[in-house]
Amino acid sequence: MPKIVIVGAGFGGIAAAIELRRHGFQNITILEKAPDLGGTWLFNTYPGAACDVPSHLYSYSFAQRRDWERLCPTQADILGYAHDVAREHGIDRLVVGDSPVASCTYDDATCRWTVTTATGVAHEADAVVLATGQLHQPATPRFPGAETFAGHSFHSAQWDHDYDLRGKRVAVVGTGASAVQFVPEVAAEAGRLTVFQRTGNWFLPRRNRRYPALLKALVKHVPPVQRMRRQFMFEYCESLTRAIRHPRTFGRLLGWRSAAFMRWQLRSDPELRRRVWPDYTFGCKRVLFSSYFLPALLRPNVDLVTDAITEVRPEGVVTADGRVHEVDCIIYGTGFKTNDFMFPMEITGAAGRSLRDAWSQGAHAHLGITVPGFPNMFLMYGPNTNTSGGSILVYLEAQAAYLRQALELRLRSGAAALDVRADVEARSDQELQARFRGTAWTRCDSWYRDDHGRIVANWPGYMREYLDATRVLDPADFSLVRRAPAPVAVGATGEEA
Repeated sequence: MPKIVIVGAGFGGIAAAIELRRHGFQNITILEKAPDLGGTWLFNTYPGAACDVPSHLYSYSFAQRRDWERLCPTQADILGYAHDVAREHGIDRLVVGDSPVASCTYDDATCRWTVTTATGVAHEADAVVLATGQLHQPATPRFPGAETFAGHSFHSAQWDHDYDLRGKRVAVVGTGASAVQFVPEVAAEAGRLTVFQRTGNWFLPRRNRRYPALLKALVKHVPPVQRMRRQFMFEYCESLTRAIRHPRTFGRLLGWRSAAFMRWQLRSDPELRRRVWPDYTFGCKRVLFSSYFLPALLRPNVDLVTDAITEVRPEGVVTADGRVHEVDCIIYGTGFKTNDFMFPMEITGAAGRSLRDAWSQGAHAHLGITVPGFPNMFLMYGPNTNTSGGSILVYLEAQAAYLRQALELRLRSGAAALDVRADVEARSDQELQARFRGTAWTRCDSWYRDDHGRIVANWPGYMREYLDATRVLDPADFSLVRRAPAPVAVGATGEEA
């Protein structure tokens, strides 16, 4: 059986390993840069960390749980779930921790990959699965003078739990999905909290209280209830995607609902409401779910600053109006380098071609999974597979099944490797990008886009469309790569040795 190396032990890597083992692929190694599995849910331990997607959809379809405590699982809930599923399927034994991968190199002669860690350990593989995801590299802005700050600072994905925020003057830079969760927690502890906002957000309500005992019992003891709840949430999430795809109709209706919710929460402070109000189409950027963030801004110890940050000094943060905001601690809630994907890892495919060069005009892959010129390399949560209105685990399961079909095709055909045809990938990418036209995604700048303005993060359609597109692999989409015959040694007489 082929040797397979999976890079990353988050939900993508776990899904791929389970799918492959279920279908007889046993020679699998999972290389993980962290000490343990869990991916983004291992690192993001900030106060209030939780998922926006309800637990019955943010979980594998084959590993449903009926004992969740809340509608949306917390970081601890999710990490515990990942460990449970990995252990139940024997995946935890495949993980090699503290093994950050530095490079993956394809050899044209052997049609095999060499995966090398930062410590110099090399792993030979017939196929490589890059399951690094899009949310694993914290993005910290480079403000002039940041290194001179005399206080304490850290990124939300590298939370310093040893630092006591009680009574401190705290600055939070950013108001994205992570900040929206931890700002209410910090506001309750800090002596003074200053929140620096670049752009406002559209909000929808989410209280995420513990389930009442009756509902917990119903879910736990009546199995069809969980299935119905999962299907309902699937359809609800598809309705959010519908609003983004149709901003003038469905989007306008859901936007009105969001606006009404925000107006109600900030009814006591019209000026604050004016400053937090988003200036872009509903759904263009990530819609945030929180019933606590906006009320936190109303607290007497919280200030919202919308002037741009120009520099950082030893005593604090300076904004464009010339004001110096003196603080003891800066917390960067500025998200991740989402469009870097697996980089800075060096990926070298057939004929020595670098993936950096192949993606010089923007990341692209057929169905977000395969890239021409990189045989037997598969991506999990690759380009254009992020979701604005659903569960990434739905996509990951589909990708795992697709790459498994590809490896089965390789075995049946006797080929050394499979390489997606360049014309197939180019056509699918062109069709995919065309689907963004007229949607809310195109109506502002967001982290979904790269430096060229190309949307490289998101899938432009519905979850069910992605499931349909990946359900059955088409062998005609791939070229079969054969190993070159070994050279015949010739003796001095000209006869074969």
